[in-house]
Amino acid sequence: MDTRYFTPAEVAEHDSHNDLWVSFLGSVYDLTPLAEKYRGNVLLRPILNVAGQDISHWFNPKTQGIRTHISPKTGCKEPYTPQGRFIDVPPPGPDSDWDNSFPMPWWKDPQYRVGTLSGRTRKIRVVNMLTSQEQVLEVASEESLEEIQQRYVKYNAHAGSYTWKFMGKELNMALTLQQNHVPDEWEEFHRLNMDPEEFLPAISVYFNDDLTEDCYSTFAI
Repeated sequence: MDTRYFTPAEVAEHDSHNDLWVSFLGSVYDLTPLAEKYRGNVLLRPILNVAGQDISHWFNPKTQGIRTHISPKTGCKEPYTPQGRFIDVPPPGPDSDWDNSFPMPWWKDPQYRVGTLSGRTRKIRVVNMLTSQEQVLEVASEESLEEIQQRYVKYNAHAGSYTWKFMGKELNMALTLQQNHVPDEWEEFHRLNMDPEEFLPAISVYFNDDLTEDCYSTFAI
């Protein structure tokens, strides 16, 4: 199972017919191939309407299937789809056009799963000590520093050539921020009516061939 973590903001970026992601029950799905397969089908409309969103409320957490209810018209149990019936959901009654020959419904098909939705995100500042450039990253709290480093590659192609430190202490890249004792005080700053964005923990990254730190140490003696 793919354990890559995505933030809700990252899922929200994929909100079109040609690039359609959703999340539900803690997982992230790329439904772009499904949208292309059923292009023009009226049953695709409810899915298009929630592109980039979390749709956990569509599903029963215990069964991992579509929520059901007792129809007030028929007195029978049927899928509960107030947003409208969608792909792979059977019709409420007999229908000669209903094709149920597919091996499994899309919400159970592992081919669409691309990763895990973060249960909690946080922001950090990454400060390049060689160039003095800063970058604010929103990351998954479950991610290791190695995984966060991969996010930083977007801004620094040589991210792997840097040593990461917090308050002068080298970080263990195999551990999470919390396991490295990098505090997440977002909620505390909110409670104090202070802007958390102004107090983000700063991770300093040092280019491995940079002698700046050693020079400073020499002059300090």
